[in-house]
Amino acid sequence: MKLTKLTSLLIITLFLSSCMGGEHSHDGATHKNHANSEPDTTVHYAQEKHLANVKQLTAGGDNAEAYFSFNDSMIVFQAKVPAWGSPCDQIYYFPFADGDMKTKMPKLLSNGLGRTTCSYFMPGDTTVLYGSTRSGGDNCPPDPLRREDGKYVWPIYPDFDIYIADLQGNLIDTLVSGPGYDAEATVSPNGDKIVFTSDRSGDLELYTCDIDGSNQQQITHELGYDGGAFFSPDGNKLIFRSSRPKTDKEIKEYKDLLADGLVKPTNMELYTCNVDGSDLYQITRLGKANWAPFFHPSGKKIIFSSNHASERGYEFNLYMINLDGSGLERITYDGIFDAFPMFSYDGKKLIFSSNRNNGGTNNTNLFIADWVE
Repeated sequence: MKLTKLTSLLIITLFLSSCMGGEHSHDGATHKNHANSEPDTTVHYAQEKHLANVKQLTAGGDNAEAYFSFNDSMIVFQAKVPAWGSPCDQIYYFPFADGDMKTKMPKLLSNGLGRTTCSYFMPGDTTVLYGSTRSGGDNCPPDPLRREDGKYVWPIYPDFDIYIADLQGNLIDTLVSGPGYDAEATVSPNGDKIVFTSDRSGDLELYTCDIDGSNQQQITHELGYDGGAFFSPDGNKLIFRSSRPKTDKEIKEYKDLLADGLVKPTNMELYTCNVDGSDLYQITRLGKANWAPFFHPSGKKIIFSSNHASERGYEFNLYMINLDGSGLERITYDGIFDAFPMFSYDGKKLIFSSNRNNGGTNNTNLFIADWVE
């Protein structure tokens, strides 16, 4: 669910009246772009005490959701970069040994077919899973039309299925498929399980399956959008974002939009549960949009993106919080957009997407930093 000089997977309604530029999609969602009035050339803000040796990996376009290989030697990510010829989000991977993506183009895995989202390395680091609409056609599906009521919405494309490809881009398998939306898949650090989001029940719920796609189990059951899930370092828990409509008006709006293949990502909080869905617990109660969560290497904290402290709504920064909801700490200080954090498997690096240092454009780039505890 996805960015560029501006906001992310979950932009709020304020964003609608102030955004400009293009759109980018992640997790099956659309992100609006907001241009800075003055170019910011900062790569590392002085307040970012947990980050050191911050390095910009890309230079132009919309680059997001970068995730490490199991051996930490590569990343896989989705991008829409005009210079690379991608008409909508496509999946790329890049070995760090190749040097610098600003001078060397990463390798295309998704072959330019359909719209893609949410890629992740499989155990062994020789294959990658990703979501794609290619079953519905080779072309990019259209963006949703602007609604007459002005509501900001994400499309839930019904042609999304989950595929596995090798590092040459050859399709190896269709891992999860069927009518409706199947996407947002990630892999357990243990290499035995996958979690993904599907609307097969009539609602957007989390499901798990074995690494080969078998034994698919629904693990969330409350009304609302459950998505963007990741496993804890020991593979026993999940962290995810969720909307939870409560009033009759909210419930009707959610159901009506979902019937049209849409979701309004206005309010989301973070939840955790065991892999089987038990011990569901709400971590954040911050309001606005809290999303893109990922476990700290200790398994005791969560890093995530939020605009809860933003007066303008489209400013997202990274925060960290304990599993019990205590100890909220701000991690990044970009004035527009930071999101999609992932720790390397050895816990030494953090990779994230940001609108910093984009020359006043709408570009969202990838950044990597040493993590300072």
